[in-house]
Amino acid sequence: MPSDLLVTGISQLVTPPASIGAVHGVRMRELDIIADAAIAISHGRIDWVGARTSWNGEAREQIDLGGRAVVPGLVDPHTHALWGGDRLQDFEARSSGLGYEEILAAGGGIRSTIQQTTRRSSEELIALTLPRVQALLRSGATTIEIKTGYGASPQVELTMLETIHALDQLTPAAIMATLLVHLPPPSDREEYLQQMTGFVMFEAGRLGYVRAVDVFIEREAWSPEEARRIFTAAGNQRIPARAHVDQFHAIGGVEMAVEFGARSVDHLEASGAAQIASIAASSTVAVVLPGVTLHLGIPAAPGRTLIDAGAAVAVGTDLNPGSSPLFSTQMAMALSVRINGLTPSEALTAATVNAADVLGLTDRGRLHRMQRADFLVLDSSDWRDVVYTMGASPVARIFIAGREVVA
Repeated sequence: MPSDLLVTGISQLVTPPASIGAVHGVRMRELDIIADAAIAISHGRIDWVGARTSWNGEAREQIDLGGRAVVPGLVDPHTHALWGGDRLQDFEARSSGLGYEEILAAGGGIRSTIQQTTRRSSEELIALTLPRVQALLRSGATTIEIKTGYGASPQVELTMLETIHALDQLTPAAIMATLLVHLPPPSDREEYLQQMTGFVMFEAGRLGYVRAVDVFIEREAWSPEEARRIFTAAGNQRIPARAHVDQFHAIGGVEMAVEFGARSVDHLEASGAAQIASIAASSTVAVVLPGVTLHLGIPAAPGRTLIDAGAAVAVGTDLNPGSSPLFSTQMAMALSVRINGLTPSEALTAATVNAADVLGLTDRGRLHRMQRADFLVLDSSDWRDVVYTMGASPVARIFIAGREVVA
């Protein structure tokens, strides 16, 4: 039976090797590179991939890319793209010498975004968020995670989940929703926690499309013990756990999250040898977010050390108004080389198959038979341009489920 589409004229087809789950440690450098390649696609999935001269099938349609490199579509596993208002005042305050935690303590930071977001309707938030998603898509992100976390009440958090789900219908990119338990309220902390672990978690489980429950574990946020309660409630609804940890202080969040079997631990700028060893001995993926280091000037997450220790590392934008206004997943990948010490091949693995694993997705992030046909055509014959280029997009064409899309 003929394939729907045959793509030829591929100078290099570059993909992490075929296997299930994230790629760990130094194996992150292992890439399959096929010169003069071709891809056959049917029903949105890859039928066949290999050297063009080895193809002996038939296809209803054929596209010649003219000697360009092809890599998997990028997966952004960590964004806060749904917000209202701005944090320009915070940005100016930081440039005058105030620290992130000082701004937060004074009522700025995340709390100001919560106030500005809660005032917006779902329709207004969709109108604000869709251009951000389109920017990520133009940069090569074919799958994008978006968190809640800027709601002033548990009910608003549920409304934000529904808003994120609505966005999925408005863009060719696949949008994945995460429930983020972000900051405790100024008062009634225990009551809020009971609501989040009670009816909110039950509703999140009932919705069926929530990919994970994430918790911000930090001195100014939730303790490891409180996070364990949230994770336990999520587990009762069969929702995986993730954690924001060690952004400013290592307070035991990494160790607790790894012990709990969290899909990922994200940030890690304050992680040391004990935390790195804990992650490396587990199946939990370490998500580095170089945009935060660039924007806030804080230490970089130890990507190089994590990989050398054997950990699986992913990379994301952390797109948000306060600590990482980074609207390019490709740029986050490029920065992970400059800031976190990854090699180009490790960065590609971190932004594709390892990022997909964070979201529990096994059907994308690689270009192999039966995988979803999400791939990028570069404006170059050399795949390394996707990691090398900064300030301009190296992505010429984007295919999602075998169809070319326009962002």
